[in-house]
Amino acid sequence: MAQKEAAARIKINRLLEASGWRFFDDKNGAANIVLEPNVKLTPDALANLGDDLEKAQNGFVDFLLLDDNGKPLIVLEAKAESKHPLSAKQQARKYARSQNARFVILSNGNIHYLWDLEQGNPAIISAFPSPDEIGNHYKFTPNAERLAGELVGLDYIALTQMPGYAQEAAWKAEKERPAFIEKNKLRFLRNYQQRAIQSVQNAARKGSTRFLFEMATGTGKTLTSAAIIKLFLKSGNAKRVLFLVDRLELEVQAQKAFSELLKNDFTSVVYKEQRDDWRKADIVVTTVQSLLFNNKYRQLFAPTDFDLVISDEAHRSIGGNARAVFEYFIGYKLGLTATPKDYLKGSGDGASQGDPRETERRMLLDTYRTFGCETGEPTFRYSLIDGVKDGFLINPYVIDARTGVTAQLLADEGFVVTTTDESGNETEEAFAGRDFEKRFFAEPTNQAFCKTLLEHGLRDPISGEFGKTIAFAVSQNHAAKLVQILNQMADQLWPGRYRSDFAMQVTSHVADAQKMTVNFANNNLGGHSGFVENYRTSRARVCVTVGMMTTGYDCPDLLNLALMRPVFSPSDFVQMKGRGTRKHNFALEMFDPARKAELGSVEKSVFRLFDFFANCEYFEKEYRYDEALKLPKLTAAPLSVQEDQEGFDATVAGRGIYEHFDPDDVVSQVEQQIGLDGMRIDRELFRKFEETARTDERLAELVEQQNWEAATRHVIEELFDKPTEFYTLEKLRNAAGVDRRISVRELIEKAFGFIPGFKSKAELIEDEFQKFLADQKPEEADRIREMRYFFEAYIRDATVRAKIDAGHLQDLNVNPTFTTRDLKEVPAPWRRRIPEYIKDYVSLNPFL
Repeated sequence: MAQKEAAARIKINRLLEASGWRFFDDKNGAANIVLEPNVKLTPDALANLGDDLEKAQNGFVDFLLLDDNGKPLIVLEAKAESKHPLSAKQQARKYARSQNARFVILSNGNIHYLWDLEQGNPAIISAFPSPDEIGNHYKFTPNAERLAGELVGLDYIALTQMPGYAQEAAWKAEKERPAFIEKNKLRFLRNYQQRAIQSVQNAARKGSTRFLFEMATGTGKTLTSAAIIKLFLKSGNAKRVLFLVDRLELEVQAQKAFSELLKNDFTSVVYKEQRDDWRKADIVVTTVQSLLFNNKYRQLFAPTDFDLVISDEAHRSIGGNARAVFEYFIGYKLGLTATPKDYLKGSGDGASQGDPRETERRMLLDTYRTFGCETGEPTFRYSLIDGVKDGFLINPYVIDARTGVTAQLLADEGFVVTTTDESGNETEEAFAGRDFEKRFFAEPTNQAFCKTLLEHGLRDPISGEFGKTIAFAVSQNHAAKLVQILNQMADQLWPGRYRSDFAMQVTSHVADAQKMTVNFANNNLGGHSGFVENYRTSRARVCVTVGMMTTGYDCPDLLNLALMRPVFSPSDFVQMKGRGTRKHNFALEMFDPARKAELGSVEKSVFRLFDFFANCEYFEKEYRYDEALKLPKLTAAPLSVQEDQEGFDATVAGRGIYEHFDPDDVVSQVEQQIGLDGMRIDRELFRKFEETARTDERLAELVEQQNWEAATRHVIEELFDKPTEFYTLEKLRNAAGVDRRISVRELIEKAFGFIPGFKSKAELIEDEFQKFLADQKPEEADRIREMRYFFEAYIRDATVRAKIDAGHLQDLNVNPTFTTRDLKEVPAPWRRRIPEYIKDYVSLNPFL
């Protein structure tokens, strides 16, 4: 035990020094006194710390961390590696109170908890806070009673936008009030949004620090979030807020909304646009992916930098190991989701682990667990049914349209194709719905989809032109095909009206795709329509996308949605369907005041959901459809099977496969071990690549936007395999001199200075293990070292991985790196859970 305790203390000493603390040489006392770098501790100051320190050898304070005035700030209680740190919780609280210290750190050298005695419970941290970080947090004094006591009326946001609105004459005159509200863009909370905020106040009063809102798409989660943010900032329960989104286009949308709603009292920024000045902001918006890559969140922020973290679409933005970002920050946490957990009725009962519904179910359950809602009851719930009942949302008018081809694809036996091989033997292959536009192609089927949409889609109630529409395609290539077909059909239906801009492809392969989503919502994609003078609506009528315009995309004047693809993720289905549920007054888009007054209110009361792959039936077995259409008669469809251009690795018999059987021997072999710095030619190659990358204007622009997908594609298409230098990923990987694979994105980040270098395999594994600890919170603190060894062996060693997965545990007896004895040292539940966690959340590609 003494040896394990000594080992823990050595680790703690190193962690403290790495965080910027220094030790005071106290030759008389047994306690470790730790100081900020510039503090001088006089004998009188030491005497003022009390007698408890002199009794440290009898079980009192292990480490006492002092602030810049030499006063107790943190009590650090060290336990042996075999003991869980939380076992010292009450003991440490007593010591902290005796020293009038506000903070407690509990550690056994492997797992660490930071506890603010004035707020909440101990929270896992991956590193000790520096003196500056904890000093800044010390100035922050949250108070749950103050939070709960704040009066939140329906005009809570409007009072920030225009504090004196109620005294304005136009407000007092009821007839003028609607125009006054519209002119000043005043936003008032709805009753259910007010109830959501009150639910947080009540939960906080009872000691909760985590909250979850389950609110349907279109019910105003952003407005509710703005009110929550104001509540926490105004009541002093947060000094800065982090708002996490899971898509680039939602960064701008969220920041714009917060600016419009809260700019008179609080400042909001998108992190990537204000990397140097984000500390001056009250609200920081960013994508979780940008922080997760290479663990940037640890490099850029301290755990105490944000006192309220809000996760938009929580089951997506904190899914998988992204939860490590969320858990890194201490303080209050709020999750927002539009996907109800009970949407997945029946899943989990006999569903296979590979079933998309089972994966989604686990993700949702994890989300509820993360926010302390294990019972399945969120802090506040407002469903689509509630929104429709209260008159705020619209249910879809579903059109289940199936062609002769898709009907066979969706049938149990599938679409069966009979072919004859070279020997004259007939073979059969069956294709299912999920093969469409991946291994099964039928152009007439796409034409039938588009014709049906254009014939039966809703029209704009003012201009009479085809209503604004989003169509969801299988892939980027499929999207391009659909756009071409729609534009050709539009030319026939409305000659001279459009110039191949009736439909537009909005996917990540298209330049400025993010801006296109904004323009479509603002009715300016392709310019303004010319159907009706002084009426603001987009010239482009249909956006064809794959996944960009799903989660959180706000475009209330949509009238049609078309699912020209099968959907297997329940949350994706809910999000896609939710794009059309918002209400809208089309008269607001009229510039002419007289015409606007004449029109009055032209409300959107319905939207159509075209379902070409029985997605509604897939998710809701007893769904009642409103209309069954007879589709245009199809001619014989030419079928082809080929490799999908979007990365589907289809193996087709007799094509693209070659095996070499002739013998071959090594005739010359010279061996040389190259050092970590690599050969000079490698270093020169990498230096030249970095110079080439930095001088590429288009690449620099994409990096500035942090559009990593497009930047990666640009490097592959424009910089790799060129005759001048013939850069390849393999050559640059070798030049990097690291013991693992590196990605194109890492090469770009290194070239542009986002990362100082490439982490080794061991460093990446340690990062993943810390994420594992933060997410899973194992209670067996005395077995962390053994769990880490198993975690590393399973990732590093393909042989160990194969034997574990196959259940051949006895074969580990002869394994040189990880044996049966090592496995027995791992607590029984974690022998199964660690491999499951790695399969779900850790990409093995860098370690292969």
